[in-house]
Amino acid sequence: MGPAEGSDAVAGRVAHPGAGGVVSRTGLFERLGASARVTVVSAPPGSGKSVLLRSWIGEAGLKDSAGWVSVARDDRDPQRFWLSVLDALRQTVPGSRLVRGLTAAPDLDGWAVVERLLKDLAPLADRLWLVVDDVHELGLAEARRQLELLLMRGPPELRFVLATRHDLRLGLHRLRLEGELAEIRPAHLRFSLAEARELFAAAGVELPEAALGMLHERTEGWAAGLRLAALSLAGHPDPERFAAEFSGSERTVAEYLLAEVLERQSEEVRRLLLRTSILEQVNGELADALTGDEGGERVLQELQAANAFVVSVDAARSWFRYHRLFADLLQLELRRTASDEITALHHTAAQWYADHGYPVEAIRHAQAAQDWGLAVRLLADHWPGLQLDGQVATVHAMLTGFPAEARAADAELAALAAADELARGSLEVAEQYLGLAARGSVSVAAGRRGQLQVLLGVVRLLLARQRGNLPAVAEEARRLQAMAEAPDAAQPGLGQELRALALISLGTTEYWTARFGEAEPHLERGVALAHRIGRPYLEFIGRVRQAGIELVWSSYARAAERSRQAIELARRHGWTDEPAAGQAYVVLASVLAWQGRPEEAEAWTRRAERTVRPEAEPATAVSVHHVRGLVELISGRDHEALAAFRAAERLAGLLAAPHLLVPRVRAQVLHILVRIGETEHAEHILADLSEQDREPGEVRTAVAALRLAQDDPHAAIIALAPVLDGSAPVNSRTWLARAFVLEAIARDALGDPAAAGRAMERALDLAEPDGTLSAFLLHPAPGLLERHARDCAKHAALVSEILNRLPRDQRGLAGHGEMASSRARAGPAGSALRLTEPLSRSEIRVLRYMPTNLSAPEIARELSLSVHTVRAHIRHLFAKLGVHGRTEAVARARALGLLAPSGRTT
Repeated sequence: MGPAEGSDAVAGRVAHPGAGGVVSRTGLFERLGASARVTVVSAPPGSGKSVLLRSWIGEAGLKDSAGWVSVARDDRDPQRFWLSVLDALRQTVPGSRLVRGLTAAPDLDGWAVVERLLKDLAPLADRLWLVVDDVHELGLAEARRQLELLLMRGPPELRFVLATRHDLRLGLHRLRLEGELAEIRPAHLRFSLAEARELFAAAGVELPEAALGMLHERTEGWAAGLRLAALSLAGHPDPERFAAEFSGSERTVAEYLLAEVLERQSEEVRRLLLRTSILEQVNGELADALTGDEGGERVLQELQAANAFVVSVDAARSWFRYHRLFADLLQLELRRTASDEITALHHTAAQWYADHGYPVEAIRHAQAAQDWGLAVRLLADHWPGLQLDGQVATVHAMLTGFPAEARAADAELAALAAADELARGSLEVAEQYLGLAARGSVSVAAGRRGQLQVLLGVVRLLLARQRGNLPAVAEEARRLQAMAEAPDAAQPGLGQELRALALISLGTTEYWTARFGEAEPHLERGVALAHRIGRPYLEFIGRVRQAGIELVWSSYARAAERSRQAIELARRHGWTDEPAAGQAYVVLASVLAWQGRPEEAEAWTRRAERTVRPEAEPATAVSVHHVRGLVELISGRDHEALAAFRAAERLAGLLAAPHLLVPRVRAQVLHILVRIGETEHAEHILADLSEQDREPGEVRTAVAALRLAQDDPHAAIIALAPVLDGSAPVNSRTWLARAFVLEAIARDALGDPAAAGRAMERALDLAEPDGTLSAFLLHPAPGLLERHARDCAKHAALVSEILNRLPRDQRGLAGHGEMASSRARAGPAGSALRLTEPLSRSEIRVLRYMPTNLSAPEIARELSLSVHTVRAHIRHLFAKLGVHGRTEAVARARALGLLAPSGRTT
């Protein structure tokens, strides 16, 4: 169990003040009083072992049945130890009746004492406890073997509690296998935040929650550290400042750790601890490099086994860290005793980390050694990989470690500073640093100029992407691709990464310019390459773009699947607040909104909004405002939708090149103005548009809605004609469905019901595969839909669902419930078939998949539902249709007109 888990490791542990201001830890008391014959409490000094055991004895009422023995430091006299055991047992009620007394004698043998004890205690019928505190101090192996004999052969009612600073060699593995051993480890003894609060309250110290949290974190729940802090805080004028500054160098803590831990170590161990205290983590090889000795791994493992404030951080026990307060003390001692060696130690650490593939640690130690040249070279060499792994915050932290003047003086550092400013949204400052880097490139050593050109190329690409300058993005991406494939590439190992970056950047550019056929293969190759070379951040970016293409060009189901894949990658790697994650949320929210599910879309929209940084990623911000407007529009909140779309329009003006969403945003603004009756305002906006801006299919669709509102269906048909024949494409089945719905309304108004029916059929054909109801909800035509359903059962279930979603005042004389129940009563040929009760909207959605070969899990994936939910809907369908199987259900639904006749084509 790691340190982060330890504070609450004991389930149900409750803290409350005990007698004398001691925190009562009832969860640990339960563990001590469990059925195991032997309980070992093993933890570092100051962990509260002795206090725990004494308070347990008091609260459990064991004073008369528990004998206590404290082993003196380095006790090498078995006779004295065993006489203490006898005396402790004889002071208990059960022991006083059975254990015979003994006096010291020169020839008194510990083995004989144990045999006599076993004989005396053999008839023991009442529970008797023997607590041995500081058992690690038993200096002679012979005394430990004698204790082991008593442990193994003692009567069932004799229970042992052994408190020790490190693990014991007492054959306890046999007891563990038999289930007779309970263990309380450092993780169990660490105080939880609630227990720390109780400890300070018991000491009469009231702390603000923030200060308490800081102290709990810095002490890692170490009991002695908390108690020493409580003592120091008594009467302190500024508790929060004390908490922020509390460390292992605080006098009382330092004295305790020096006396109880550091001074007990050999000279070799002290040297290792002090020289490695400059590290966050240490392994044996690195310890050897810093000490010039050998055997560092053995020493570290022994320190951990001895609970000497050394904690392993991996399963193999090869990497270790020091407790925070102990590390503070070690660093204080290193500064006091060998301050002149610290710079050299950092330099050695930097070289070791660089040689072993740990660039971030290498850079930090080079900075600590103030070897700025080495730090810059390391950061420049590894920046592309760090950038492509999404470690922007790490790079920023390292850049802040350089002197301010170095950024302008070193061309490589200036290029890195430009990228950092870009990540923080300071595009103008980024351009200034980029200029400095370009001008300073002539002074860079010949062997590093190629590397600098790679840096400049990646930064220029990022800058162009954030400005929305799509032609520049494409140009820089192709240039990087050429660099990656050049035989004399500056960094041969970087070629694959640059190629993946270039492919994904090209695909992104083509996506935003609606060249989906070109974008898809570029993204597919880029994502596959990023996955193969182990660059999850690049893969994540590529999957987000793929989801966007599926949304506007292909399948909503695949768009949702792609976006969920990207979101899972973001969750796994901690990128859920990245602007790219916001794009994945936007795709998922858009799918749900277009399907007429605004309540579900709302949650993903809110997540997307948390990622918005308009100054750094204006293109992403445009799409987030767009989906917010879409959700508000589908929800019927027209004014809120208008505000969101106008915000998107304003942000789009910051981009250097036209954005895919600009025509759609403009069209939505026009459409909402029509919905709220501001047709004159819509006309003014149209008049201000250039002829080119009025040509996109989305804008033409909005113009058609405006003409219908003005009772000019003929003009609406003229506006829609280029959209429907493909000369003014909309690149979205949803928008095309909207155009056909408006065409149907216009044709019907002109008295051409056949043409209206054909247009409505095309709209339903487009909407059915993805269940996109929005076109019919935004442009309601219930009379047309009902007439269509009467004339053709092909889309009966979809029409039922649409009518069910329309507000009641828009359904005309026959709403969905009336139409469905009427059809169910009469059947397609006047039969007596009927539903036991109307189908819900969710049940209708599941019903539409039942004629397919899809299994329940596959239907669940298509509908983004759980398998349990789908199966529940299927059971309800069987009951309402009065059937017992899927084939029978499909036949009955067709007979009722709820599904199209068998053999239909789509």
